[in-house]
Amino acid sequence: MLRFVVRRLLLLVPILIGLSILVFFWVRALPGGPAQALLGERATPEAVAAIERQYGLDKPVYVQYWRFVKKVGRFDFGDSTTSRRPVVEELKQRFPATVELALAAMIFSVVFGIPLGFIAAKRYGTFTDHASLVASLLGISIPIFFLAILLKYVFAVELGLLPTVGRLSVLIDLEHPTNFYLLDALVSGNLEALWDAIKHLILPAVALGSIPLAIIARITRAAVLDVQNEDYVRTARAKGMSPGIVDRRHVMRNALLPVTTIIGLQVGLLLSGAVLTEKVFAWPGMGTWLVDAIADRNFPVLQGGILFLAIVFVLVNLLVDLSYALVNPRIRLS
Repeated sequence: MLRFVVRRLLLLVPILIGLSILVFFWVRALPGGPAQALLGERATPEAVAAIERQYGLDKPVYVQYWRFVKKVGRFDFGDSTTSRRPVVEELKQRFPATVELALAAMIFSVVFGIPLGFIAAKRYGTFTDHASLVASLLGISIPIFFLAILLKYVFAVELGLLPTVGRLSVLIDLEHPTNFYLLDALVSGNLEALWDAIKHLILPAVALGSIPLAIIARITRAAVLDVQNEDYVRTARAKGMSPGIVDRRHVMRNALLPVTTIIGLQVGLLLSGAVLTEKVFAWPGMGTWLVDAIADRNFPVLQGGILFLAIVFVLVNLLVDLSYALVNPRIRLS
């Protein structure tokens, strides 16, 4: 297992170097350039030249890239051109909001998606199976923004059960040392704030988790149908093992291999930001932050935010590989 982990960690090195090169050159290929974005309407040729000299943008590209790598190694992405605050400080505020939303959406997807797929497979060809297929197709087909607006209308406007925007009500007094509102409320023992944060999280998590739920349900169904016809499953049944034990030990354990991969990929995608969901629910996460940075030509935020999310996605995939190896020991030999 240790050799497998070391090999996967060594593979991260060229991946991260390639990501840094792509982000570095992509940002500099955008129209306007960092100096003009920093100066805005004051971007005269003389001012642009002065800014380029000040920040080393007039140096050769390889010199700029090496400086960029050294700053990233110190976790320094520069300052935002709009707020004048360090990008790292904004990351500390934005990323926890995205993590809470992504994890809540995945918990919703996994809790309902795996049982739905398993039940559909066990009742293959019945009304339950067809209904689950229709529901999963609807989950994939309905645009997230439409589902989000529909959820807001039903549960917030008509029923008045849940809030519509933000992470916490303005009347709730809660300090945010970690910016993970649920964790902060738990640590401080503020149950009112905890319940309020959960209520704010429900609708965006359901909207964001609709597509992963449908995907997980379909993959689980297909995996269970494939595994339950294998020889070792039929042998276990022939030995007289109870159906529950066969399903738990032989069917689900092996069927969860492809499902684990899908869950990991979906977590990585959700952590990269959910622009539509965040816009509809005014959720202050990474997606809206980067979209606003594109509109404002905020190059430090774009460069730091995209590289940070790319690293997170790579690390999530590493965790998926490790979990895959734990479930299936044969993977460690590859």
